[in-house]
Amino acid sequence: MPTQTKRHAAAIGGTADDVETAFYEALQRGDIEALMACWADDDEVFCVHPGGPRLVGAIAIRAAFEQMFGNGAIHAQPARVRKVESLASAVHNVLERIDVLTHEGPKQAYVLATNVYHKAAQGWRMVAHHASPGTAREPDAHDAAQQTLH
Repeated sequence: MPTQTKRHAAAIGGTADDVETAFYEALQRGDIEALMACWADDDEVFCVHPGGPRLVGAIAIRAAFEQMFGNGAIHAQPARVRKVESLASAVHNVLERIDVLTHEGPKQAYVLATNVYHKAAQGWRMVAHHASPGTAREPDAHDAAQQTLH
């Protein structure tokens, strides 16, 4: 891990929420070093982008985000976070609003993502990010109520 990335990782500190904030801020800036500092130093970390293959390990994850950042920053805003947390792990399910520029002008798309964090020696770090294709419109409160099974 480059020294700059190690310093940034150490600076994140705090909670799984802090790492999630740093992750989405890094996406907004297209900052690969800050984004990778959010990930655990573990060979088994994984990432799945909507419609994409499973990427295993930091090298594969970094390469995919570098390619995405080649087209500019990713304007993703997390919303409607649902959390399951324990002393050493946290699972956050979020609705990501993605702002994109199209030939018709700015548009928004919505992606469902699950972010998994573990507390390790270096603090809280992301171990998985799995994003599923969403919709062109934001689900409303009625849609959300229908998705709840109990």
